[in-house]
Amino acid sequence: MCGILGIISSQNVAQEIYDGLLTLQHRGQDSAGIVTFDDQFHLKKGNGLVRDVFDAKNMLMLTGNIGMGHTRYPTAGSYKASESQPFYVNSPFGIALVHNGNLTNYEELKKQVTESDMRFLNTKSDSEVLLNVVAHEIRSLEVKKMTPEHIFKAMKGVYKRLKGSYCVIALIAGHGLVAFRDPYGIRPLVLGKRTSKMTDEYAIASESVSLDTLGFDYLADIQPGEVLFIDTKFQIHKKMCAPNRTWAPCLFEWVYIARPDSTIDNISVYKTRLRLGEYLGKRIKKENLEIDVVVPVPDSARSAAIPLAHELGVKYREGLVKNRYIGRTFIMPGQAQRQKSIRFKLNPIKLEFKNKNVLLVDDSIVRGNTSKKIVEMVKNAGAKKVYFASCAPPLISPCVYGVDMPTRKDFIAYNLSEETIAKVIGADRVFYQTLEDLEKAASKGNKQVTGFCGACFSGKYPTPEITEKVLRDAEEARRQAHPGADENVQPLSLL
Repeated sequence: MCGILGIISSQNVAQEIYDGLLTLQHRGQDSAGIVTFDDQFHLKKGNGLVRDVFDAKNMLMLTGNIGMGHTRYPTAGSYKASESQPFYVNSPFGIALVHNGNLTNYEELKKQVTESDMRFLNTKSDSEVLLNVVAHEIRSLEVKKMTPEHIFKAMKGVYKRLKGSYCVIALIAGHGLVAFRDPYGIRPLVLGKRTSKMTDEYAIASESVSLDTLGFDYLADIQPGEVLFIDTKFQIHKKMCAPNRTWAPCLFEWVYIARPDSTIDNISVYKTRLRLGEYLGKRIKKENLEIDVVVPVPDSARSAAIPLAHELGVKYREGLVKNRYIGRTFIMPGQAQRQKSIRFKLNPIKLEFKNKNVLLVDDSIVRGNTSKKIVEMVKNAGAKKVYFASCAPPLISPCVYGVDMPTRKDFIAYNLSEETIAKVIGADRVFYQTLEDLEKAASKGNKQVTGFCGACFSGKYPTPEITEKVLRDAEEARRQAHPGADENVQPLSLL
């Protein structure tokens, strides 16, 4: 769930990369980094928000008309500043890399890289392993200057070794930018073009919002298994390099992760969320409940709550006010911190709740602790009844592709019914979106996208290497990397 951005331009790119990373801050709040190139690499990275990592002094040092940036949300490795991105290696040529996703065969690759490839790893990040796999495959070509066909040949070797989810942008010194996406297209990657007085310029980003704000026109989404190479003469070369390609983009991108003003695989996030609200409204309408007002939990549920209220024929109100200076609680590192933050993040407008039957709409219910706090807050504001609607289906299974929720005990819906979940969070009723309607809402935007990854809702993973052992190992790795992070997640004990 990280944000990545690469730009090749006729002028210095550091400021535009910085500006673009601000539009991707929602994808990662832990750390940020920028690398540029002008006959040598210039790198600045560290823990914190984009605005905290960079100042005027180090921005002036980031010279060059080609570069990349990254906002990090850790799912592998740790929260150390050394594991922030970009990473780079000096040989062959000099390669810097940014990565969004999660390699599911990290341990296997780590062994290959350190023992067979005889390369040294300085962190526990799967992104550093990925960089060394790319470097090794390029080095094995034994060429002094690479052509596009050389790059595609090396990337075929990379695809044979990697498993899991990965969107990658790599800067190869003296050659240009290389971008590629895993054979399932689990994480998003989009290409944009801008024409200057001197030449055509290009940007590659996790979301189209970055292209919009920087003045690039949308060209295309990088396809599953596709490799894109933009050389130093601003020429684009692309080729399908992965066998057995299929569509399986992550449904949670449209539910929660992406900004509503983005498109992913040419599917509008905003319009998808509108459809989610419409479908959920039709389902709740059949219950014939007395509902006085529909209130979204800001911000990601707002788009769905408006058509939901329209479908029910009741008032829509902004009853919860969000503190703009509190980050996304879902991607905070520990449950204790999430619980502490929620009361500072949201505050109710009491007159919108007093003596009313309220339908709260949120993007999802993950652990249930945040939902419980919000319901409690609304009831304390005077609501008679509180119903709770989730725009996503019940989350029951860990994500191994880049969203930090990998232990099954985290999920309140893992072994509880809707009725029990309502009791746990203190709501009078709970309503979930169906997986069928979620897939329909997304697929309606682009019929060419023939499948999705909904593993966190169904337990069915698109990549064949995911077994029960892999899931248990992922859960254990998380416990070791973040001890105590979920020590307060005990939904059953709340009954």
